[in-house]
Amino acid sequence: MIRRDYILRMIDEFFRLLARVKAQKERGEWREAEGTLEEEARRLTGADLEALSSLSDTEILARLLRTGEVHSQREKAFMLARVLIEAAEVAEAGSEGAEQAQTLRLKALHVLLQTALRSEDAEWPQFVPPIDVLAENLKEELPVQTHALLMQHFERSGQFAKAEDSFHAALELFPDSPALRQLGISLYQRLLTKSDTALEAGNLPRDEVETGLKGLHQ
Repeated sequence: MIRRDYILRMIDEFFRLLARVKAQKERGEWREAEGTLEEEARRLTGADLEALSSLSDTEILARLLRTGEVHSQREKAFMLARVLIEAAEVAEAGSEGAEQAQTLRLKALHVLLQTALRSEDAEWPQFVPPIDVLAENLKEELPVQTHALLMQHFERSGQFAKAEDSFHAALELFPDSPALRQLGISLYQRLLTKSDTALEAGNLPRDEVETGLKGLHQ
């Protein structure tokens, strides 16, 4: 109960911060909005937005752990992802431009993916977009690492057709990679252990799984 109350207060404070950022953006106060987001990024991780852009997923998650209680890391990761998404919008309106915005959104996507893959809780907060929506909004080509994480996420959440699509997107980037082909073979082999009902629900019938596996073996 104490833990839940703490998290609810933390989320309530975060909603007030989002409202302040929204008001600043509506008034065209982009520098002030950036400052608010920078302050929140430092509170959550101890690092500013520029530093976060260069950190690995593991380093970011470690920073979330260092700045607070373990039981609130998941919520803080969601908050950080939203901060990065908001900062991307601010970057597009300022001198940093589209390239910095792409970097920030990609970092937000990775934070969400790593958090989802490490959590058994299926509840998704309203203040962050679904993973597939954020991935679709990233206009440029995604790195192979991102496609691999998306594949894992979609498989874990029962979206098997999307998992296959993510694998093929990665394979298109490195068609001669034995490691990627083995990744795909392992995916199809795991899917073959699922029931026909589960595969149909994931929009990837058994015959398509068998065809995909045969194609990789050939």
